[in-house]
Amino acid sequence: MYMKKPAAIPNDVLERAHQGNCTKEDALILLEGSPFELFELADTLRAHAVGDTVSYVTNRNIYITNKCAGNCGFCAYRTEKGYILSVEEILKKVGDARKAGVVEVCVQGGYIPEIDIEFYLEIVESIKAEFPELCIHAFSPMEVYYAAGISGMSVKEALRKLKESGLESLTGTSAEILSDRVRKIICPGKINTQQWIDTIKAAHKAGISTNATIMYGHVETVEERLDHIFTIREIQRETGGFSELIPMSFLPYNNRIGEKMLASGKFASTGLEDLQLIAISRIILHTYVNNIQATWVKLGKKLAQFALQCGANDLGGTLMEDQISTASGGNHGEYVSPAEFEWMIKGAGRIPVQRDTLYRKVEPGFPNRANLPAFGKTKISSRE
Repeated sequence: MYMKKPAAIPNDVLERAHQGNCTKEDALILLEGSPFELFELADTLRAHAVGDTVSYVTNRNIYITNKCAGNCGFCAYRTEKGYILSVEEILKKVGDARKAGVVEVCVQGGYIPEIDIEFYLEIVESIKAEFPELCIHAFSPMEVYYAAGISGMSVKEALRKLKESGLESLTGTSAEILSDRVRKIICPGKINTQQWIDTIKAAHKAGISTNATIMYGHVETVEERLDHIFTIREIQRETGGFSELIPMSFLPYNNRIGEKMLASGKFASTGLEDLQLIAISRIILHTYVNNIQATWVKLGKKLAQFALQCGANDLGGTLMEDQISTASGGNHGEYVSPAEFEWMIKGAGRIPVQRDTLYRKVEPGFPNRANLPAFGKTKISSRE
């Protein structure tokens, strides 16, 4: 018995996608059609945007605390009686990472009364003083918003100080799903949608790049996922400050939201959903955000490799440490070597390239970053 051939994508939908004008209605049509046609379109747009290179960054996550005043229902990492690293302990971790050949340190934490902007400034200044060649990718909009309030200053002023101290990139986490309906269910104590948007825009206007994230596969609808991605597009239209989008599938283990889902027979997103979200993100963000990441720590290495045929062009970081994903049941490990990334990328028929936080090409080892072009002036592409 032969399967009925799926209807081709309508010409007007294809035309808008290639022009960077995909609408929400177009996106729904694409998601309801053949996954393979969706993947093929996303892969074509990926080739137009960035060529055949696939990038990755050698980095280390550094968790300055596992304490947090939040009550997010998806978090399995926070604890009320935890630790706060000293600046000396942070520098020791940075030094170990430097010896291992990283070009980026990603500094993450929670929000608690003991941590204010002055502590964040001290962290950034200390890392820059001792390791000036490293990119510092650190703190979330939530952390900055909360710490600014504790310090009695505006978010704009806090970001200005962080920029002057040497912060080059703010993380785009704490976005989850940019829908207040969803946020009231999964993270009622966190900043709301508008506060996240305002903080991100303020970071971009201060000259601090950010990535964008979406954490999906819990209580949100397909329409809310799409609204989130279109919100990212609108911010990028205004500021141009996003370096990449990182779709992150929700891990349902060891947390409240996940326990309810598992009890109802739902096991987070499927592999097909993961690939469809990567593909539709590429299509919606075409001509706006060039880089779509397939995060191996969430997807696993093999699915992340296949995602390179579905619109993704980046595999993220070597990490060296990913305590948050493992706490929520992630079982794909905490480290991938550059050699394995190169093998994965070449196995997908693509050209591997190492990058820094801002998607500037770097040679293995430590680049002379003073000679690198400014963010947004170039892109990693085999067409250069």
